[in-house]
Amino acid sequence: MKIERIVLRQLRMPLVHFFETSFSRTYERNIIVIEVVSDGLSGWGEITAGEHPFYNEEWTAAAWLIAKDYVAPRLLNREIAHANDVYALTKHIRGHNMARGGVEAAVWDLQARRNGNPLWKEIGGGARREIPCGVSIGIQDSVEQLIGKIETELAAGYQRIKMKIKPGWDVDVLRRIRERFPETALTADANSAYTLADTLLLKQLDAFRLTMIEQPLAHDDIIDHAQLQAQLETPVCLDECIRTAHHAEQAIHLKAGRIVNIKLGRIGGFGEAKRLHDVCEAAGIPVWCGGMLEAGIGRAHNIALATLPNFTLPGDVSAAKRYWKRDIVTPEIATTPHGTIVVTDEPGFGYAIDHDFLRHVTVHEETITPSS
Repeated sequence: MKIERIVLRQLRMPLVHFFETSFSRTYERNIIVIEVVSDGLSGWGEITAGEHPFYNEEWTAAAWLIAKDYVAPRLLNREIAHANDVYALTKHIRGHNMARGGVEAAVWDLQARRNGNPLWKEIGGGARREIPCGVSIGIQDSVEQLIGKIETELAAGYQRIKMKIKPGWDVDVLRRIRERFPETALTADANSAYTLADTLLLKQLDAFRLTMIEQPLAHDDIIDHAQLQAQLETPVCLDECIRTAHHAEQAIHLKAGRIVNIKLGRIGGFGEAKRLHDVCEAAGIPVWCGGMLEAGIGRAHNIALATLPNFTLPGDVSAAKRYWKRDIVTPEIATTPHGTIVVTDEPGFGYAIDHDFLRHVTVHEETITPSS
């Protein structure tokens, strides 16, 4: 493939309902969509960085500059033998995995379309034809509001409920949720809100039979997580601190967690995500696909990723209508009554771009060419 041009589009899309984590509340998403063009074909990717550098160091405005000024020039007008090569061409850019990974994912989509393959097949997936789905529910204004949302999602068939926690919204809330839903698969996501000084508090969560507690400690820590996991019955799931397959190898060696969340953007694209998947599979560590409030392109990429064999736990790849009144792909990504998403066999990421709506929500667009 010779990449002739790369188009960056910034979209502004209001959420159906605010989403709150331990570090912020989000009402709308500013999403960067990447289009890579070669020989009349387009591949599509999504940069999953948030609006602010709170989840990690990346945010929309910076990701735009990294994609434009550093990633695109390394790919344009270059013969790329395989999408796997993109990671190596950009890995000397320190950090900024989401910016790099969004462009890399677009190249994978382009390659799949050139080969007439669905994206899941192109990346070596296909272990399942339906993706088991859970939901991530943000911090609410009241426990009653949270209970109502959980009831709605369980009625829709979702197989796992993940609720966000933070100091002051943890033990008592989880106790009430577990009492109300005694048999529901339930997980808690802390987004790095605690420290080892909170170990006694976190040990109280063992009573609630959680599937996991996700990233309770610092976003860049592995060692403290190992100390914490040794004192908990509940499996620790590592998220923010695992940015490469090597990080996973270190975490496994230290016994820092028993589960890993793989987010395509956080890892830098499909190539490194597959390497991370394989490391965890070899060690007997299950993985699942996390979400970043993606629009349809990023959501479809997550579906493809979750067909790899070691994605044995329900992920955050839920229906588009939970987030958007209208999405940028068609048909709408939807779940079955038993809480799965059926994998499509259409070429590329498997859905059509709704170009009219894409134009409607685009607030900034720029085309990068070799002469730019």
